[in-house]
Amino acid sequence: MKAYSITVVILATVILFLEACTSSIQNDAPKVDRELMPVLKSYGVSSVVSDSGVTRFRFNTPVWYVYDKAEEPYWDFPEGVHFEQFDTDLKVYAEVDADTAMYYTNAQKWTLSGNVKAKNVAGEVFESERIYIDQKTEKIYTDRFIKITQQQRIITGIGFQSNHTLTQYTITKPQGIFPIEQ
Repeated sequence: MKAYSITVVILATVILFLEACTSSIQNDAPKVDRELMPVLKSYGVSSVVSDSGVTRFRFNTPVWYVYDKAEEPYWDFPEGVHFEQFDTDLKVYAEVDADTAMYYTNAQKWTLSGNVKAKNVAGEVFESERIYIDQKTEKIYTDRFIKITQQQRIITGIGFQSNHTLTQYTITKPQGIFPIEQ
């Protein structure tokens, strides 16, 4: 009788084992959309960007996300960014601060948002709620309100376009009081 009990136990174990192997396991985990997930999350970043071996920019940011699988790959700086742009002698000739920023890697375009503040080599300060930088054309522009603080005056307007050094610029629709000498 003891041998019969052992045989029943072994047979029941084999049947349960085979049943477990043939049953399908249901996966209830949600699918992950790879386009919406960053491939890189970095905190407290200070980095230098170079082009053809020449240092062009340095940026500092508390948070940096890289979305390389998005339809249009981009970098996201949701907690702000500080840029310094260098000349060939590594002297800072432009600085930019923004509350948030996005860089579209294929298009080589930046969108800076929030309290955007830029300073050129002459000490002029440019302020707007949104500024775009196109690295391919080396243009900086906005379609929003812009305030330019110079040493002797303040210029305001709607819309702005400049070269990449913020030294040659135009305001599309100037505003304000303009003194006229008689």
